[in-house]
Amino acid sequence: MRRFIRPLLALAFACVAGSAASQATKEVRIGVLYDLTGPMASSGSYPSYLGTKYAIEMFNARGGVDGYTIKPIYVDAQSKVETAINETERLINQEKVDILLGVFTSSQCVPLAQKADQSKTFMWANICVSSAVFKNKNLKYVFRPQVDSDQFGPTSCEFLREFSKSKLGKDPKDLKVAIIYEDSPYGVGVSGGNESACKERGMQIVLKEGYSAATPDLSSLVTKLKRARPDVILHTGQGQDITLFLRQAKEQGLKWQALIGHGAGYGLPDKLYAAAQSDADYIFDVEPVGADLVNSAKLAPGLSDLVTEITKRYKAETKTDTVPPFVSMGFNGTWVFLNDVLPRAIRKYGGANAEALRKAALETDIPEGGTIQGFGVKFFPPGDVMAGQNSRATMPVMQYIDKKPHIVSPAASRTREPVMPLPSTNGYAAAR
Repeated sequence: MRRFIRPLLALAFACVAGSAASQATKEVRIGVLYDLTGPMASSGSYPSYLGTKYAIEMFNARGGVDGYTIKPIYVDAQSKVETAINETERLINQEKVDILLGVFTSSQCVPLAQKADQSKTFMWANICVSSAVFKNKNLKYVFRPQVDSDQFGPTSCEFLREFSKSKLGKDPKDLKVAIIYEDSPYGVGVSGGNESACKERGMQIVLKEGYSAATPDLSSLVTKLKRARPDVILHTGQGQDITLFLRQAKEQGLKWQALIGHGAGYGLPDKLYAAAQSDADYIFDVEPVGADLVNSAKLAPGLSDLVTEITKRYKAETKTDTVPPFVSMGFNGTWVFLNDVLPRAIRKYGGANAEALRKAALETDIPEGGTIQGFGVKFFPPGDVMAGQNSRATMPVMQYIDKKPHIVSPAASRTREPVMPLPSTNGYAAAR
């Protein structure tokens, strides 16, 4: 009898052990695509990648998601659209990833979203903001928890309308505004929103002009701006082009009363101050807020602890004291996916396939204060002109003073009154 029982027991134990091993090795493969080299890396893509990496590491340290280990496959798009497309095809066809996540530049995001949707691969866009990713596309498997470029224009122009009279001494109809932008889908989208929103508020658009972010010379644009003599410049740039503009504006004596940037390189104070020194003070930036600036009392329980952790990790890894908002954006989007969407897909819809993830994402309903950036998450449904875009994403207007960003609008989040026009001691200040 013992001769028969012992082999049976051994077989039973082996089956149990095998089943446990199988459970332990369950994984969700995520292709994480960012620009880790090239100009876009220093424009904010690398900090975005770090925020994403921290979220994945923290979840895996907890044991993964419902028994699944998160297996990230990090890919460098090298700041090139062609490379991003090729790597996406490799991730889908060779690496057999379940999910595509990341993407910093909108020029990559637009074609990648189409490719992912056509291949029925679930894509979660953390950073790119161009409204062209979703507008009238009715994508089925692509979702974005962040803001879209159509929100930038109304935000900056409404800010100007609110403070035009009290700060600049002019009615909005007398305010002269210039709009300059790099000509990728990101820049085109934001500048278009600037133009329509400022015109709706009665402002004068005295110049609107685009340029290539790779241009080595912006002197002719600076000359046109000097002729137009705007009170306010609205600028959508990437990184090196912003540095070039600030330098050549100083060299050619271009003056203004206010300069409002829209994310990307304007979210990197270290680079702004390296380019313009103390004259970078009082530059405005419109973009999703860094979590360290959000009033923790308005966040859901436990979120402020996450902010503390990612701040600690970023400072330790980069040896810098300033945490750009891209770290929060990368972390926040990834955390929402891992904490809300993926568990629902596994528990309610049976796994991490594209259809399960799509259904789970459409049921996401996070209220205001439910993310580390303060806003909520609820996606526009199929059939909507912006299907897949977060309808609850918001962003403030910030202003740099003494190398630190301060929220100056909206009033509910304000930490400091805006300074306009530029003080006369600033090298870009227009004579008054």
